[in-house]
Amino acid sequence: MRPLRLDLAGFTVFRDETTVDFTDADFFALVGPTGSGKSTVLDAVCFALYGTVPRWGDRRAVGNALAPSATEARVRLCFESAGSRYVASRVVRRDGKGRVTTAHAGLELLPPGFDLRRLDEGLSPQDLGEVLAGTPGEMDAAVLAAVGLPYEQFTRCVVLPQGAFAEFLHARPAARQEMLVSLLGLEVYEQIRVQAAGRAAESEARLGAVDQVLAGTTAVDDATLAAAQGRVADTAALLATVDATLPRLAAAQRGVTDARAALAAVDREVALLAAVRAPADAVALTGALAAADAAAADADAAVAAAEADEEAARAALAAHGDEAALRRLLDTHAEEDAATHQRDATEVELAAAEAAQAAADRALAAARAAAAGAAAALEDAREGYQRAQSADRATALRRGLAAGDDCPVCAQPVAVVPDLPAGSAVAAAEAAGKRARTAADEADADAAAADRAARSAGERTARLRAARDQRREDLDRIAERLARSPGPAQLRAALERLAAGQRHLAEAGTRVRQARADLRRARAAADAAQGRVGGAWQAFDAARDAVAACGPPPADRGDLAAAWAGLAGWARAAGAAREADRPAAQAAVSAADDDARAVVDALAAAFVAAEVDLDDDPARAAAVAAERARAELDRLGATRAQTAALHAQRAAHADAAQVAKSLANHLRANNFERWLLAEALDVLVDGASAILRELTGGQYALAHDKGEFHVVDQYDAGLRRAVRTLSGGETFQASLALALALSAQLAGLSTTAASLESIILDEGFGTLDAATLDTVAATLEALAARGDRMVGVVTHVAGLAARVPVRFEVHKDARSARVTRTGLAG
Repeated sequence: MRPLRLDLAGFTVFRDETTVDFTDADFFALVGPTGSGKSTVLDAVCFALYGTVPRWGDRRAVGNALAPSATEARVRLCFESAGSRYVASRVVRRDGKGRVTTAHAGLELLPPGFDLRRLDEGLSPQDLGEVLAGTPGEMDAAVLAAVGLPYEQFTRCVVLPQGAFAEFLHARPAARQEMLVSLLGLEVYEQIRVQAAGRAAESEARLGAVDQVLAGTTAVDDATLAAAQGRVADTAALLATVDATLPRLAAAQRGVTDARAALAAVDREVALLAAVRAPADAVALTGALAAADAAAADADAAVAAAEADEEAARAALAAHGDEAALRRLLDTHAEEDAATHQRDATEVELAAAEAAQAAADRALAAARAAAAGAAAALEDAREGYQRAQSADRATALRRGLAAGDDCPVCAQPVAVVPDLPAGSAVAAAEAAGKRARTAADEADADAAAADRAARSAGERTARLRAARDQRREDLDRIAERLARSPGPAQLRAALERLAAGQRHLAEAGTRVRQARADLRRARAAADAAQGRVGGAWQAFDAARDAVAACGPPPADRGDLAAAWAGLAGWARAAGAAREADRPAAQAAVSAADDDARAVVDALAAAFVAAEVDLDDDPARAAAVAAERARAELDRLGATRAQTAALHAQRAAHADAAQVAKSLANHLRANNFERWLLAEALDVLVDGASAILRELTGGQYALAHDKGEFHVVDQYDAGLRRAVRTLSGGETFQASLALALALSAQLAGLSTTAASLESIILDEGFGTLDAATLDTVAATLEALAARGDRMVGVVTHVAGLAARVPVRFEVHKDARSARVTRTGLAG
C-alpha cells in the first residue's frame, strides 16, 4: 500500500480542510514541533482504512476523530496497491444528543489513469469509480482484499506508530508466527492440508462403504449362472404348457359349473315348492276385516248424529241471547238500587245538615249581638274612665282653691268651689273597664266560634247538596241504560235458561268427543284388520314370486283363502315333477367333475416337472415363476458386473486416500509450515542482522533460537543477549533493522497479494546520538533509493529532517493544524 493523497476536515487537530499530497514523495518526513499534529497524519491514514487509530485503544471510540466542538469529521485517503488505485473515505458526525457515529464509510476502485486533481472538483464517492464497500461493516473485508493486510499487521509493517515500533521484536513466538503466517500467506498450506485431510477421510469413508458392500455381496460363478439360465428355459416351457392347457381347463370348469347349476336349480325349485303352505287363518282374517269395516261404519254414523245434536244445542243456546249482556243489565239494576239507597240517605243527611246550618246561623247572630253589646259596654267603661280621670284632676286642682280665685285651667275667677268627692273615681272606673274588656273578649271568642261552626255547617250542607245532585244524575243515567230492560226477574229467568242451554251444549260436545273416539278406535281396528289381510296377501305374493320361475297358475285376488288353496295345490304337484328330474342332473355333475379333474391332473404334472408350486391361478404362478427366473438371472449378471465395478472403485478410492493422506501429513503445521516459517525467519534474521551490523558499526547482529530473538555482541566475544536487555537506542536499532528487513524482503517471501510498498516510521529518533542518527539516515536513504518503496519518517529532529528530500511541515495555531510541503520530489 502506497499513500497518494490524504484529505482531512474536522479530524482531531485538523479543524480546517487540509490536503497532504504524497505524489512523488518516495522519501519524506513529517516534521514539526511536539504536539503539532505530525502523528495525527498517520492516524488519519489508519482511520480512513480501518476506522480506528492505535493511540485510541478502543476501536469503537470514533468520537476521538472529531475536532473539539466540531460536529463532523471527514477523512479521505487515495492510495495505490498492487498496481490499482483506490479511495477510502469515512465521515463521523455528532447528533443533537451528543452521540458520535460513523455516518459514511466507503471504498472505491478508481478507473485506470484517473487524475487525482479531479478530487478538487467536488466529486462524490459514487463518481470516483467502482464501489467496493458502502458501509462500515463492508469495509474490513474490502480493505483487506485491496491492501492485503489486516489492521494489526498494517500497524506493524507499514505504518509503525509510536509505542508499537518494537512489537515484532518483543512479540511472543506464537504471535510472531501468526504474523508471519498471515504476511507470507502460509495459511494457504493449512487450507490445503485441511482439504487434503477431508478428502482422505472422504476417500476412506467411500472405501469402507465399498468394502461393506463387497462383504455383503456373494460371488457369482459360471455354474451358478448356467443353472439360472436353465431355470429360465424350464419356466418358459411351463408357461407355454399352461397357455395351451388353460382353455381346456376353462371349458371343463364351465361344464362342471353348468351341471352343478342345473342340479342346484332342481334342488332349489323343489325346496321352494315344498315351502308353499296356505296359512291356517286365511278365512278368519277375511271375516275379521268385514266385521271391523261394519263397526267403523256404525261409529261414523254415531259421530254424525252426535255432531247434529251438538249443532242444534248451539243454535238453541244462541237464541237465548248474550249472557254477558244479560248479566250487565242485571248488574245495572243492582247498581240502580244501590244508587237509589245512596240518594235517599244523602237527602236525609242533607235535611239534617240544613237544620244544623239554620241553628248555627241563629247562634252566630246571637253571638254577634252579644259581642256588639259587650263592645258598647266596653266603650262606656272607657268613657267613664276618662271622666273619672278628669274628675280626679279637678279634685287635685280644687285642693287649696278658694272662692274668688282664678281657675288654673281657664284663668276665670271661681265663684264657688265644689265639694271634694269621697274617694277616687278612677279606681272604680278602671275596675269597671277591666270587667267590660273581659266580657268583650269572651263575646268576641263566642262570636268567632259561632262563625266557624256556621261556616263548617255551610260547607257540609254544600257538599251534601253536590252529592245529592250527583246521585240524581247517576240515577238518570242508569234509568237511560235500563230503558229497555225487561226487569230483574225476567233477566234472572233468561240467565237460568241460558245456563241450561250451555249444559245441554256441553253434554252434546261430550257425546261428540266420545263418538269420535269410538270412531278412531273402530277405524284403527279396521286398519289393523286390513293390515293383517294385506300382510297375508303380501305373504301370498312373496310365496308366488318365489316360485314364479316354475309357472304358477293365476290367482283370484277377491278371495284370499281360495287363492292360497289354489297355489298350495299347484306347488305340491309341481314339486313332485321336479323331484323326478333330479337323478339325471346328478349324473351330469359327476361326468363334468371327471373331465375337469383329468385336465387339472395333467397341469399339476407339468408344474411338478418344472419344480413350481401350483396355486389357484396357474397362469399367474407360471408367469411369476418365469419372471422370477429371469429376474434371478438378471440379478446374478448385475451382481457379477457390480462386483467387478466395486473392485475397480475400491482400487481408485484406496489410491486417492493414500495420496490425500500423504499430502496432509506433509503439510501438517508441525512439519511443512514450521519448516517454511523457520526458513522465512532465517532469511528475515539474516537481512536484519546485516542492517543492524551496519547501524551499529559491526557491534551487533541478530539471531534466533526456537522463535526467540537474541542479539550477538561482537565486541564482547560474540556474547548472546536477550533483546529485552538492550538499551532504548539499541532497541530502536534492532527494531528498525527488523522493520526494514521485513519491508525489503516480504515481497520475495510472501505468496499473497500483500506487498509492503511503503513504510512510515513514527518512533523516537531523538534518542539516537549523532553517529547513530547519521547511520540511520544513511540506511533510510539507501532503502528509498531502491525506488520500490515509499519511506516516511515522523520526527522533530532537524538534523534527520534536513537529509530527507521531501518534508511535510506541520504547524498548529489556536484554531487548526495545517500541513505545508517543502523540499524536492524524490
